[in-house]
Amino acid sequence: MKALKWFNHLITIVLSILLVAMALSVIISRASGGEPQVMGYQLKTVLSGSMEPGIETGSIIAIKPGGDMTRFKKGDVITFKASEEKLITHRVQEVKGTGENTQYITKGDNNDAADLDPVLAANVVGEYKGFTIPYVGYLLSGAQSKLGALLLLVLPGLLLLLYSGFTIWSAIKEVDVSKKVEATKETPTTN
Repeated sequence: MKALKWFNHLITIVLSILLVAMALSVIISRASGGEPQVMGYQLKTVLSGSMEPGIETGSIIAIKPGGDMTRFKKGDVITFKASEEKLITHRVQEVKGTGENTQYITKGDNNDAADLDPVLAANVVGEYKGFTIPYVGYLLSGAQSKLGALLLLVLPGLLLLLYSGFTIWSAIKEVDVSKKVEATKETPTTN
């Protein structure tokens, strides 16, 4: 019985934390107009398999934005703007030029050839630091839509509400059983 009570508390805490985390994630991403940021790292969703198997499609990755964008060397993994709407994360194959004229030749680990266009240092957004969580990117992408944001806020709250109702129902049932047992003990039996 003590283990069940401990388990109930654990479930309640986990669902509460999930509700708060999802609400904060949705609010932060809506307020910033982009993907969320955690401890100075931007979280990006991977939409293609060009960096597999190291970075799987549907993963989220953490990139460190800012700093000197001419600092990268061969082997570093960078995220850069391919256009205003499209970010790409690929590995640096070669560095050309210096200072403001620095360009990177990049290639996806799963691609046969290097990218056609060199990447200007000014178009680099940040550096991938090796942190990835598979499949969570699908959830994060869904949160960007109105329906996804609503589900991420409502679903944990609904689960918490249902679980609370179940806990209350179980407690009431236990009290009823205890009352019936007490009533049978108090009723005198005649022989």
